[in-house]
Amino acid sequence: MDKLQGIIEEIKRLEKELREEFQKKQAEFYYKIKGKRVYFKEETSKFHKTLATKIYTYLFNASFLNILTVPIIWFCIFPALFLDLVVSIFQFICFKVYKIPAVKRNDYIVIDRQSLNYLNLIEKINCVYCGYFNGLIAYVQEIAARTEQYWCPIKHARKVGSMHKRYHKFMDYGDHREYQKRLEEIRRDLSDLGT
Repeated sequence: MDKLQGIIEEIKRLEKELREEFQKKQAEFYYKIKGKRVYFKEETSKFHKTLATKIYTYLFNASFLNILTVPIIWFCIFPALFLDLVVSIFQFICFKVYKIPAVKRNDYIVIDRQSLNYLNLIEKINCVYCGYFNGLIAYVQEIAARTEQYWCPIKHARKVGSMHKRYHKFMDYGDHREYQKRLEEIRRDLSDLGT
């Protein structure tokens, strides 16, 4: 178990280092973040506008098959909005009952790429869509992870393609003694959430 804990701590350290490296890019690409808005230096912003592909050029160069898939891609917004609503209501009600801190939606759904002036209108709209959709999936995963930690904090026997960040707290598959002894403790182990 000590080796697993060491690996987990190393992953956390590397994630922190990665975030710091991302922040260094602010200076490199001449932007600042104030609240939820991103601001470029004026000369950088003007230069970016000169780089944007004209919409007619963008559409002319687009693959016909790519254009045909647009309605399919955009149809997915309806189930996504419904999922967003359902999981938000779920956590609003259930997390209060379970005494689990709510997942902050804005920490996961980040929409800011439309501020990039080197993107044309179509690219900006696509970036808003992708930011919303991928952020929604991360938001849903965190709500599901906290719910799983409460109801069934047991690791799987088979290899999992992607582990959420709460998975390391779970008990080993088949360890019935730990399950009986530690279930309530693991349900309440939310110290990493600032509780």
